Amino acid sequence: MSDTSHIGELTATQMLELYDSGGLSPVEVAQASLDQIEALDEKVNAWCYLDPETTLTAARRSEERWRNGQPMGLLDGVPVAIKDMFMTRGWPNTKGSHIVDAAQLGEDDGPAVAALRRHGAVPMGRTTTPEFGWKGVTDTPRYGITRNPWDPDKTAGGSSGGSSAAVALGMSALALGTDAGGSVRIPAGFCGHPGLKPTQGRAPIWPASPFGFLAHPGPMAWTVEDCALLMQVMAEQDYRDPTLPADPVDYLAGLGDGVRGLHVAFSPRFGWVDVDPEIAALVAEAVRVFEELGAHVEEVDPGFDDPLESFGRLFYGGAANALRDVDAKQRQRMDPALIEVVEQAEKLSMLDYQAAMNERAALNERMSRFHQRYDLLLTPALPIPAFKAGLEVPEGWPHKRWPTWTPFTYPFNMTGQPAMSVPCGFTRAGLPAGLQIVAARHQDALVLQAGHAYQSARPLTDRRPELCSLADYAQGDRHD
Repeated sequence: MSDTSHIGELTATQMLELYDSGGLSPVEVAQASLDQIEALDEKVNAWCYLDPETTLTAARRSEERWRNGQPMGLLDGVPVAIKDMFMTRGWPNTKGSHIVDAAQLGEDDGPAVAALRRHGAVPMGRTTTPEFGWKGVTDTPRYGITRNPWDPDKTAGGSSGGSSAAVALGMSALALGTDAGGSVRIPAGFCGHPGLKPTQGRAPIWPASPFGFLAHPGPMAWTVEDCALLMQVMAEQDYRDPTLPADPVDYLAGLGDGVRGLHVAFSPRFGWVDVDPEIAALVAEAVRVFEELGAHVEEVDPGFDDPLESFGRLFYGGAANALRDVDAKQRQRMDPALIEVVEQAEKLSMLDYQAAMNERAALNERMSRFHQRYDLLLTPALPIPAFKAGLEVPEGWPHKRWPTWTPFTYPFNMTGQPAMSVPCGFTRAGLPAGLQIVAARHQDALVLQAGHAYQSARPLTDRRPELCSLADYAQGDRHD
């Protein structure tokens, strides 16, 4: 394949088919991805660490395996972006912070990265995150602001904002994200591609997250099918996480089974969320597609009050846990807003924590009962489109902290349910909107099945950010 200018538009599944037929080489893909990064990353700041030598070496080894008819695993030769929260052998693991020494290279792979290596994936580099993944936008004193690929004046969301921007711009077919309050679904919603927060414990995590049960590693990709493919790899057993269920799940087997006959609840506002009218209309239209596909849809709210206060105690308590050994001098080098929430959380009592855990238990029970009647719950992924980059909340927002504008995501970190954002259209300003699909715990395959059914009916996958045309032009110059 001599013209590599459109490789960034290929899905992982398409790449694998072309490798198998001999129509494309993993080296061509890796080089085209590096070219895409070189051409566009100054516009969005998706990457904080690149290692082209390691990337191309992995691609050459994959190319040889395909040439010999011996591909390794499910992802041989597919580029994957690794969020700067995953332990990665031989690379710095800075977690977006000045207080972590970038000269100290990782000695071990975390479970997700180890699984990628077992399956022959090509590591592209590390993507930007706010310090320790603490907020729903991506900016940090160390690496600066990560911007939205559809409008660089806007935020990419967070905390997996770098991974999201990389996927949307075709810099990497797949990406690893983490989600402790929406950090996969928020950027996926703002950047216009699917992202899954699995059931808590379904994908192994190590070292243990300071955010505890709120934290979930999850797949990010341009299609739901690719998310399912990456989830198949990420969910493999790892002895370092003893919470992982022993029973394996095939996330690809029933992907095409559709939603006909499913009982689906649609909650447009949870009963109390103010949703931007354009977002509300796009989500409502997406829900009608489920009816067209044969699902039985009922507009109904889950019936819980906003668990924001309890979530804040658990989440910010986790942030305080992450910084428990960080002294005052080091804290001066960190995001001041992070230090502010940490210092507030340090004043919480054990009874405050237990009260939050009580609300979590009640929320778990309510949603478990809810899903006795409904197979799926549909909501907006976010109530607003992307806002100005570099801010924690939109201009003029009546609240100070980021969770106040993402009320549809964090409840399902508390319950540990699988939840996915799937793109469902664009605002008049050209910004993506996301539909959130939620199911009962351990029904991740059903969420992926529903997301795939919707995306097959309303793909939106042929529309890439206009920035991609700049890369096409630059790559054309290089390949002439």
